[in-house]
Amino acid sequence: MPLQELRTEIFEWKQRGADRAGTMFPEERKDGSPRFGKLHFPVGLWINSPKKHFAKMSRRWPSVGSVKSTSSDTASRGSETVELRPPSKTKPSRHKRLSNLFHRSVSSTGVGTAGAGGRWASEKKLSDLIDPVPEDLVELSSQRNLPGILKIFGGDISCGANYKSVLATPRSTARQLVREALERYGVAPGDGEEDTVGGYVLCDVVGRFTGPGGAWQAEHLRPVGDTERPLVLQDVWKPKAGCSRRFEIRRRHEVERAFEAEDNETAGINAQARRLQKSRSRAASGGTVVPKERADNLSLRRSISDMNLSAKKRRERKNIMSMAGGEAVPPGDDGVGDEGESEATRSKELESTDSSINPTGTEEPIDGASLEQLSQCLIQPPTQNPYFLLLQSYSEKQDFVIYVMTRRRHVFGRPERRSQADKGGYVDTFLCAPDILPRHCWVRAADPPPAKGTALVRPFRGAMVTHNGGPLLREAELHPGDLLGMGQHFLFMYKDPRASQPRPAWLPKPWASPCLAGAFSCQACGRSLQERQEAWRTYVESRQPELRYRPQEEEALLREIIRGQGAGGCKLAPAFLLGLCVEHSARVLEPGHLPKLVTKIAHLVKEAVWEKIKEIGDRQPENQKDKSQVRVLSIEEVATDLRPLMLWMANAMELLNLIQKKMLDMEKELELEGTSQDVLLSGDLEMCDEAMAVLDEVIMSTFQQSVYYLTKTLYSALPALLDSNPFTAGAELCPAQDLSSMPEGTRGTLAIYQATLELTRECELHPDLVSQTFGYLFFFSNASLFNTLMEKGNGAPFYQWSKAVQIRTNLDLVLDWLQGVGLGDIATEFFRKLSTTINLLCIPKTSLVKASWSRLRNEYLALTPAQLHHLLSNYYLGLGRPYPEAWSPLPEEQDKIASSDIFESFTEHPPLILPIEGFRLCLSEPVGDDALHRQLCRMRRLVWDLEQEALPANQRAGYALEGTP
Repeated sequence: MPLQELRTEIFEWKQRGADRAGTMFPEERKDGSPRFGKLHFPVGLWINSPKKHFAKMSRRWPSVGSVKSTSSDTASRGSETVELRPPSKTKPSRHKRLSNLFHRSVSSTGVGTAGAGGRWASEKKLSDLIDPVPEDLVELSSQRNLPGILKIFGGDISCGANYKSVLATPRSTARQLVREALERYGVAPGDGEEDTVGGYVLCDVVGRFTGPGGAWQAEHLRPVGDTERPLVLQDVWKPKAGCSRRFEIRRRHEVERAFEAEDNETAGINAQARRLQKSRSRAASGGTVVPKERADNLSLRRSISDMNLSAKKRRERKNIMSMAGGEAVPPGDDGVGDEGESEATRSKELESTDSSINPTGTEEPIDGASLEQLSQCLIQPPTQNPYFLLLQSYSEKQDFVIYVMTRRRHVFGRPERRSQADKGGYVDTFLCAPDILPRHCWVRAADPPPAKGTALVRPFRGAMVTHNGGPLLREAELHPGDLLGMGQHFLFMYKDPRASQPRPAWLPKPWASPCLAGAFSCQACGRSLQERQEAWRTYVESRQPELRYRPQEEEALLREIIRGQGAGGCKLAPAFLLGLCVEHSARVLEPGHLPKLVTKIAHLVKEAVWEKIKEIGDRQPENQKDKSQVRVLSIEEVATDLRPLMLWMANAMELLNLIQKKMLDMEKELELEGTSQDVLLSGDLEMCDEAMAVLDEVIMSTFQQSVYYLTKTLYSALPALLDSNPFTAGAELCPAQDLSSMPEGTRGTLAIYQATLELTRECELHPDLVSQTFGYLFFFSNASLFNTLMEKGNGAPFYQWSKAVQIRTNLDLVLDWLQGVGLGDIATEFFRKLSTTINLLCIPKTSLVKASWSRLRNEYLALTPAQLHHLLSNYYLGLGRPYPEAWSPLPEEQDKIASSDIFESFTEHPPLILPIEGFRLCLSEPVGDDALHRQLCRMRRLVWDLEQEALPANQRAGYALEGTP
């Protein structure tokens, strides 16, 4: 039974008889009582039913309803005394009337409720039912036994730190405490101390410890003003029961962003509430009710009509009636009716207005709702914020005319229910249409005050967006007056009242065309033949890094670029031209074209490199059919064969860097579009990764083939360094550029090094790849010479002082020459073991025989015990001279020496590491190299010729093309 009905029946029952206003005992209750006969349940149950009903009504306080009564249950309720009192003259409050109605006396069991004033035991204050927090945990930032010390928590700015303690007094301001806390956290200052302190704010955080582990859960956060005093706040304002309070230091922009989101939510809720209130007022006054779907719309959109209509409602109604009747509104009349104006006068004015609008009387008069709809048409646009003017919509009942940009980054999308795992992002304006994505596009306004009002617009992946009538595929500039279309139903005009209104950019330009033929040979654009030819010459001769083409001519263009590798004087022209193709695809063509283009380029480069490798292999002597003419190729012939491979290694490295930059841009787009739009973009990234892997394979293959043929030539020239005598007549024992004056034993090795260095410089190879190429050659030279030296010790006496001095001299000449060309550091590192071995053999015999095994092991750490034992055991001391006992290895090393190898392994070569900086090509600056510019002009003319060939003969350009480079 509802509580109001029960209360009414009790009051009527009191008025029927005064004799029933006294106290009723259980034995006086009769079955024939009209009151109880009507209800058909016992008195005790009737008395307790309101209590249960009251508990149900109070379910918004779950802690109150869950507390059990301290009195006994049904058994004791039958003996309780119930007092029914007549109503007083002054109407008591609902709480007091219920308390008096169900007032209890002392229970028969002796359990009293004196503390509660005779009320139910479950009728307690909410603060008494909440588990109290210990006093030492109420204020987490301070302790009673440590006055003057304030704990400032800063887990958001310092990972792993819980809090830092600072000294504070009641006069300490929040800004001073922030400065001290930042010093304790070790936050590095910026340009100035004030800039660093201003970037953080002290926050008063109220929360509680939840969960089995007692994790801190913040419930309310308030930024503390810079001049406020935290210790005073602790004394004056206390957290509510069951909560704790602590001071935290947070980044100011994060706190402001959180409050901005709350403000937007609050504004949306208030706008929705105003619409609901408006519809209710119309229904109460008999007006037309706004359609339900409009009132129940969950998108909470904000418009200028919501902000201005409530303040100017009556004035705009009167303006509309005056304009409709052809009357002018007096200057001083604000449209607000006088309180003393009679209803008849208002009705008369309204009738006269209706008759002036409809003189024939065939149409119904305008009611209040229609006037309000007309008033929305007279609302002025905003003057301080950019906005979007709706030109075409999908639903007239749900869409507004003006959408104001309240944030710098404005996101359009479709309302949808999102899961907790999908954290897409905030949507400012909801558009209800089937072809609108949950996040369709965003517009970022310019910094105020804008110079030209230029904003940026960018569609999300898969969204259909048009800009000034053309498809928008990537980020572009948005100027005031531009047309922005979304899907097939919405069309907006972007307006920025803060900037001057230029000529509308959506007016079609006569020369705008995706192809060169339409841009420079169109006869409908109004330009003369000379003007069109001059425009074409300007484009062809331009030094801007731009190469325009259509997808139809892409295949022929790419193959021509690959075929012209190494021609024209510029060695990096293929990488530069292919990079321009990638840039054109990313900027002009549709997004899905870029991964296909990158894959096509990678496979064309790989195909060209494989053909060159096969040609070089066929020219090798061991692969010739006539075995009688087998000879060793000279270094000049090897360098000529390796030149195409070196060129492709240099171009592939530069091209890989340009593609990686585009990959980074695509990954940024993937992060920006969120988790619900990443399917297509993820597939594009995977395709680009595969193409980059192909380019990596090209670089690795060209590097391996180059060092293979160079080391093959070195293998036959290196033994002369061990066998030749540099102290011959006519030889100069100093490094020189002219290798003919160097000792004969060093000429062959130095000639290979010199040819390799000239080849890498001619091909413009990346400096890091040059260093790694010579690092591999030096590694091979050191291992080959060392292994040959180990082999020579087994035969005739070779390990002696005189022979070691000759080898040392040849090696020093080579190292000095390498130092002069800038490769000394790399050579010293890789020739360390060979130099150590020669230094050991250069020790005079008389000094060497006095050295012990332990001393030699400590001084020549580059040699293994097995290698050192081999050198000493085969050292030539003279005929009949015994082996010194001091050279014998230690007993614990003899077994290891017997099982160890004395030769160097060729498999432990240094790995190839691709560079990440120091590249030569840049696609954002004008072309300064003349040879590269000639190649660019040649490709532009090629695209022009291909387009002209595809046109009918009567549509081809009829002017001459002489004078172009």
